[in-house]
Amino acid sequence: MGDEITATHYTREERQRYREKVQLCLDVFERILATATFDSDRDDPLTGLEVELNLVDADRQPFLGNLAVLEEIADPAFQTELGAYNIEMNVPPRSLVGDAAMGLEQDLRTSLDAADAKAGRRGADIVMIGILPTLMTEHLARPDWMSPSARYSALNDMVFAARGEDVHLDIHGVERLSLYASTLAPESACTSVQLHLQVAPQDFAQHWNAAQVLAGPQVALGANSPFFFGRELWRETRIELFAQSTDTRPQELKNQGVRPRVWFGERWITSIFDLFEENVRYFPALLPEVSDEDPVSELEAGRPPKLQELRLHNGTIYRWNRPVYDVVGGAPHVRVENRVLPAGPTVVDIMANVAFYYGVLRVLAEDERPVWSKMTFPAAEENFREGARLGFDAQLYWPAIGQVTVDELVLRRLLPLAHEGLERWGVGAAVRDRYLGVIEQRAMSGRNGAAWQAETVHALEDRGTSRREALTQMLTLYLEGMHANEPVHTWPVP
Repeated sequence: MGDEITATHYTREERQRYREKVQLCLDVFERILATATFDSDRDDPLTGLEVELNLVDADRQPFLGNLAVLEEIADPAFQTELGAYNIEMNVPPRSLVGDAAMGLEQDLRTSLDAADAKAGRRGADIVMIGILPTLMTEHLARPDWMSPSARYSALNDMVFAARGEDVHLDIHGVERLSLYASTLAPESACTSVQLHLQVAPQDFAQHWNAAQVLAGPQVALGANSPFFFGRELWRETRIELFAQSTDTRPQELKNQGVRPRVWFGERWITSIFDLFEENVRYFPALLPEVSDEDPVSELEAGRPPKLQELRLHNGTIYRWNRPVYDVVGGAPHVRVENRVLPAGPTVVDIMANVAFYYGVLRVLAEDERPVWSKMTFPAAEENFREGARLGFDAQLYWPAIGQVTVDELVLRRLLPLAHEGLERWGVGAAVRDRYLGVIEQRAMSGRNGAAWQAETVHALEDRGTSRREALTQMLTLYLEGMHANEPVHTWPVP
C-alpha cells in the first residue's frame, strides 16, 4: 500500500479493466513461480523492518503535523502514515548473521534519537507504542486528522462506499467501547512493527504456516495496546480495532460469511500462489488503478514484471502475515510480512521480539513433521485472538500439551526453539543471550508493555487521578522508559 495513486474515484469501466488486469497478473505470477530465478539465499536471510510511530505535543496529546515533522527530519527512510499524527520508519533489508543485530539496535536508536530531536524543533515528540493512550474522539473528529494524500483519501472513500454505512466499533474487553465512525480515523490509531523475511518461493508456504502458528504466542508476549479512547480494552486492542475499523462488510454480508479484508486466513497453504489466488477470488478492488505494464510482454522479454495491479490489490487485503512479491534491482523475490506486533515499548524490546520471531520461525518451518500438521487452522486463529485479548493471561493450545499458559509455552517450548533457530541463522551467542534473555525475563515477570501501561494507570487512579490525567502521566513515564531503552519488564510502576 506504499504506492501513491492518481485518482480518488473510479468508473465501472475502470473497475472491469482492473479486474481483468489483476487476473492476468495472477496468471503471469503463476508462470514466474514456475520459471523465474528468484533472489533468495536460505542460509543468509535478508530481514526488513518497518516501525510506525506516533507524534505528541508537549502536553502528550496527539500532534497532527506529520508533514512539518517529516520536512524537518528530511530523511527518505521516514514517511507519512494514514493519521496526521503518525509517521513510519523503514529499515533497509539486512542479514542478521553474527552480531549484525547489535548494529541494527544501535542504528535504530541513532535514527530515532535524531528524528526525535528534529521533531522537537516543530514541537513534537516521537512515541513508539501500539495505540497512543491520550488519543480521544475529539482528536479524530478534527478535519485535519488524515495525512494529505490521494491514496488515503481514496481508500477512506472506497471502504465506506463498499459498506454503505458508518462503522460500528464494539470492543468488549476489561471495559467496553461502543461507538460509530464515519471515517477510517480509528484505524490510524493502530501503529505496528512489521517484520519482513525474504525466502525462496518453494519455502514460502512452510514459513507462512509457521508464522500463523506463532502469531498467538507472539502477540500475547509483545502486547502493548491496552487503551483506546480512554477505555481499557484488550491487551493488544490494535488487533480488534484494526479489524473492525476497516471492515467493508455491512452486517448482512457478515451474516452470509463474506470474508473480512483484515483476515487471519482460513487454511494452511502449500504455495504462496494460494494466498494471491484467494485475494483475487474473494475480494473486490478498492483502488482499481491500471498501470501501463504488459506483464506477458515483460516476462517474454526476460524481464520480471512488477505486477503492479496484483501488488496493489494485495496491499488492500490486510492479512496478519501477508505475502509480498517485489522486484528489486531487476530480480524478483517473495517475502513474508509479519504484521502481528505493536510498536515499542523500546528498541531493545523490539529487537527481542525480532529475535524471538525469526528464531522460532526457522525451527518451525524446517520441522520434518511441522506443528501445523498437528493443529487445526481454527486453533491457531483462536490462539491469536486470545493472545491479543488477554496477553499473558491467555490460555493457548499447543500440540502434545493442550491448553497452556503463555509463560509456560514461551519458557518451556518456544525459547529453546528460538535459541536453536537463531543459531541456525548464524546469529552470535552474545546476540542470542541479550535479546532472548529479555524475552525470558518478560515471560517470567508476566509484564509486557500492555501490563505495565495498565498497572501504571491503575496505580495512578488509586491515588484519585482521573482516567485522562492518568493516561497522560503514564505516557510521560512511558517516554522516559522508552528513551532509557531498558526492557519494559524492568520499568517501575509508580
